[in-house]
Amino acid sequence: MLPIKDNIPLARLPIVTIALILINVIAYLLEIRHGGSFFGGPTNSVDVHYGAIPYELTHPGKHCELVSLTAPGGVAETIVCQGQPGVTGSPGPQPATWETVFTSMFLHGSFLHIFGNMVFLAIFGPTVEDTIGRVRYPAFYLLGGLVALGAQVATDPSSTGPTLGASGAIAAVLGGYILLYPRARVLTLVFIVFFVTIIEVPAVFLLGFWFAEQAWLGLEGLTNTVGGEGVAYFAHVGGFVFGLLTIRLLVKRAKPRPPTLPVY
Repeated sequence: MLPIKDNIPLARLPIVTIALILINVIAYLLEIRHGGSFFGGPTNSVDVHYGAIPYELTHPGKHCELVSLTAPGGVAETIVCQGQPGVTGSPGPQPATWETVFTSMFLHGSFLHIFGNMVFLAIFGPTVEDTIGRVRYPAFYLLGGLVALGAQVATDPSSTGPTLGASGAIAAVLGGYILLYPRARVLTLVFIVFFVTIIEVPAVFLLGFWFAEQAWLGLEGLTNTVGGEGVAYFAHVGGFVFGLLTIRLLVKRAKPRPPTLPVY
């Protein structure tokens, strides 16, 4: 399901949400300029360099690097970190670990990755921004991203896979939205095999389904030694729960309930 528009009227232009989208897009264009591709995303080297790596965050002073190893099938890339058995030497220059906590929030792994994230931010971000204010909103967004990253790190502190993407922060926005406007109606593009249609879906159903899916996939990943697909499901869960728990503390003014007949 892909949201298109909600029926909550805005009181003003959502300039912070627009700015966040622009920053993410510009960051994506910058990260693919060194060997990456528009649809395929940045190189693995960029991911490791600027992504947030749980191992680095839980092992202060230790850094990780992408190296090429000769294997029977050819050359393979892998991530090695200081302090791991058999690893010697020091990695090349790279950002401080604390910096990657923030750079990772604005980087994406592919065009589909950033497209999906920006669609959700564009649909649900303006209403949350309008409700809690332009000053509180970016703080809420960034804190949500930090909590989301913390949740992901907590599930696998020694992981050397870089975490990147705005989805944790956006999940916080979704958590705030569902609590404030559960009965809002969202015009949604639905794909059913080869059939595509547009229907009106209650926000509580659309976002509730999304959250349940992320939680289920995350739990499945804990017991599946093969899967995972590189998706930070627990970052989504952590960000969403953060939004649920904190949004009421930040509400600037109550917006009117959505009309019975949706207005688009």
